[in-house]
Amino acid sequence: MWAANLLHQPLSPVPIIRPLQSYPIIYGYPLTKYKPKCRRFGYRFRSKKLEVSGAREQLPELAAQKPHTKEVKTEEEGGGEGFDLGWLPAFPHVLIASMSNFLFGYHIGVMNGPIVSVARELGFEGNSFLEGLVVSIFIGGAFIGSLSSGFLVDKFGCRRTLQIDTIPLILGALISAQAHSLDDILWGRFLVGLGIGVNTVLVPIYISEVAPTKYRGSLGTLCQIGTCLGIIVSLFLGIPSEDDPHWWRTMLYIATIPGFIVSLGMQFAVESPRWLCKAGKLNEAKAIICKLWGESEVDRAIEEFQAVIKNDGSDLDSNWLELLEEPHSRGCCKVALIGGTLFILQQFAGINGVLYFSSLTFQDVGITSGALASLFVGVTNFAGALCASYLMDRQGRQRLLIGSYLGMAVSMFLIVYSIISPMDEQLGHNLSILGTLMLYLKQRYIFSFAIGAGPVTGLIIPELSSTRTRGKILGFSFSVHWVCNFMVGLFFLELVDKLGVAPVYTGFGGVSLLSAIFAYYFIVETKGRSLEEIEMSLNRNFPSRDQ
Repeated sequence: MWAANLLHQPLSPVPIIRPLQSYPIIYGYPLTKYKPKCRRFGYRFRSKKLEVSGAREQLPELAAQKPHTKEVKTEEEGGGEGFDLGWLPAFPHVLIASMSNFLFGYHIGVMNGPIVSVARELGFEGNSFLEGLVVSIFIGGAFIGSLSSGFLVDKFGCRRTLQIDTIPLILGALISAQAHSLDDILWGRFLVGLGIGVNTVLVPIYISEVAPTKYRGSLGTLCQIGTCLGIIVSLFLGIPSEDDPHWWRTMLYIATIPGFIVSLGMQFAVESPRWLCKAGKLNEAKAIICKLWGESEVDRAIEEFQAVIKNDGSDLDSNWLELLEEPHSRGCCKVALIGGTLFILQQFAGINGVLYFSSLTFQDVGITSGALASLFVGVTNFAGALCASYLMDRQGRQRLLIGSYLGMAVSMFLIVYSIISPMDEQLGHNLSILGTLMLYLKQRYIFSFAIGAGPVTGLIIPELSSTRTRGKILGFSFSVHWVCNFMVGLFFLELVDKLGVAPVYTGFGGVSLLSAIFAYYFIVETKGRSLEEIEMSLNRNFPSRDQ
């Protein structure tokens, strides 16, 4: 779309043939039949066959269904690594959608510092309950938005729903910025939450259905990257609020800008080809597949779409009762339980307890500049998300998720050790910084979260869900997320006051260990497989299973 095809003529017409055994499979990376058009610079010499291997044989049906996917050959193109630009056609569409996650991150941090000025100007200064309510009221709106998102995406598709959803986001920010009473700010924050709840469900669905299979993981991390950037920008813009008591209004006015960008940008973005196929708009779906994935993928993709739709039913709307179906039918119940459990574990591993109240808890471990510490947390989060974008389609979802939670557990235990161990004051201060921010250790908590537990959780659920119930399953999973998010925000400070930082962080570390175990036993590897291949393998009623 943005880049023309680059023609490359190899210098040597004679390929160099080497035996298969001399080429080990690095990281067990499974190659599938999907081979998007790649634009490469330089020359490489390589010719080999690689077997498609399921992660711990969890998806063995794929090889039986698609025999021709068992090998992928690369012709000699000369030496050198080259640049693979097969992701570029889908990138601008995914980037615009991920601006919604930027808004999510921005509203997470927008009240971190200015809440004192808001309370003073609107007349509830000193009331900790009302201050907490203003910060967290958007979670109530997000819960409702998540539950309604499944119906909206089934009815209107991702593209139109993302545009419609900018209405409460823009109106909520404007009402909050112009608030002259507690009721005004609460209504504004609630509307913002309503929009955020819909967007957090829609964006992972949109990216998973638009992105080419080979790049779905890397492009999916844009959700986490957008959230991290939103947090960083909100914390950075919050610095002047310490000197200007009215600066919080400017920050909320700024929040309307991304909403307008999303609304306008999605007008030029494509609709999900899978939704178009369900809606019977085959020609539009084919045009989008050809544009984003390559002309060679059109027939195969449409064939898979139609096979899945035929098995699931042609009507667009699914219903919530389908999530209660037994796992031996479409697997909706099992995937919904896995999605909900992943978000429960994610939240009670403590990430939002650290993000929401970082300024306060950092003081307890010896860091006096809370605003600076929070900004470092945001930068670390962003760095981890960038690493995840590189590793997602190389290491795989399951491996990143396990490694992420193990890193989070180690980080929490390091923080606890630095707090409770007898040592001189300067050494204890340094260990607290390292244990909380983890700028130099691989086991850092925020970095570990951003490299796996953050991006993988939102990506793996739509990948495991069926085409028919994807919106409902992700809506249910995110509604669980918001409930747990609210509970952490409500009780975190109270637990810290009663028990102290060390016991609470020890609990977070224990939950992180439990999450790693859960990921090992219950998460299916989806790297390198189309959504339809995954659905066919998990659906025991799919006709090909009986062949």
